[in-house]
Amino acid sequence: MATVYSDVETQLTQNDPKEFVKANELGGEVRVARATYEASSLASGDVINMFTLPNGARILQGSLAHDAMGSSTTLSVGYAAHTNSSATAVSASAAAYKAAAASTSAQIVDVVATLALLNGEVVDADENGKTVTVTMGGAAGTGTVALTMLYVTA
Repeated sequence: MATVYSDVETQLTQNDPKEFVKANELGGEVRVARATYEASSLASGDVINMFTLPNGARILQGSLAHDAMGSSTTLSVGYAAHTNSSATAVSASAAAYKAAAASTSAQIVDVVATLALLNGEVVDADENGKTVTVTMGGAAGTGTVALTMLYVTA
């Protein structure tokens, strides 16, 4: 049987000389970003700016909790338009971290739950960071929306 090594283990034990491992890869401090919004007839297509993550943050996991928002409503989690660290404009993506899903009953759902939904992403933004958003869809909704994300910084 072969023994293989991850990128971090290779940097620490297999390379000579050993390489520097970033704190957002090993040994970093986990930080929490959490925000709530009390929606009152929030229209379909309306965007809630929840919080801003700093450049270099590695996103670990998250959750979206919400009340029963109303008939035919959906919520998605993404990010606002921003500028990356190379000064290039990046378009908003309403569902980058969680695709739109029914919000007709109260629940807590995972955010950034897969690699396709950017689990492990390192935020590439200028000094203003990257704003994480929740978007209402389907119909107007009323109730509490709470978003929590865990991340480590470089």
